[in-house]
Amino acid sequence: MPKKKASVPRGKVFTSKMAQNCVEVLTDGRQRLNLSFKDLDAVPVAIQTLFRVEELILSRNRIITLPEFIRDFNSMQILDLHSNYLEELPPTMGLLKSLLVLNLCNNRLTQVPKELGQLVNLQKLYLGLNQLQMLPTAFGNLKELVYIGLSDNKFKSVPKCLDNLQKLEKVNLDRNPFPPPLDENELKFPRNFYLVNACDLCKDCLNHCRIDKKKLLEATQPRDPE
Repeated sequence: MPKKKASVPRGKVFTSKMAQNCVEVLTDGRQRLNLSFKDLDAVPVAIQTLFRVEELILSRNRIITLPEFIRDFNSMQILDLHSNYLEELPPTMGLLKSLLVLNLCNNRLTQVPKELGQLVNLQKLYLGLNQLQMLPTAFGNLKELVYIGLSDNKFKSVPKCLDNLQKLEKVNLDRNPFPPPLDENELKFPRNFYLVNACDLCKDCLNHCRIDKKKLLEATQPRDPE
């Protein structure tokens, strides 16, 4: 059987030595600080001295907020905070310029700070299983983003800021409360009715539209009894 990861007993101080023992050296030489399943209700102050790690895993704890010193981890490429109790994020997270992957799934976020739009190297962003209804306009600056997960939130439409992301390959919006599609049988105008701006049409097309409109009006006007 796989060895169960030991949690930190409540009331016990998480020391620098304990944090150091949780550092893993990956095959490519990068360092990962893995503090998942530690029953933490806060990010330990003791990890400040390990700010050079490239990966910080804090998933599956009981963390409610992030400390300001998180901004010092400016070499970090992966930050995993999924399955915590996060209700808000500090704006200083926008200073983590090396971040490539940010996992915030399964928390209690109702909004995210606009400063996350400063993560110019971010490639994958996981925000599923939260309580988000909208994204900041600044997310349109995430030019390297190829994937964003927004499932199981409260979005009623696709966030407009995503239109600016040329490298974006996939958006997961499953299980959001989108309005049902319109039933064509319930539309109150004829199917050959179109909304257009006259300035967008050439002269010939504009004339055709005027002719069609005239015919439509004539067909729908009540006739005098013979």
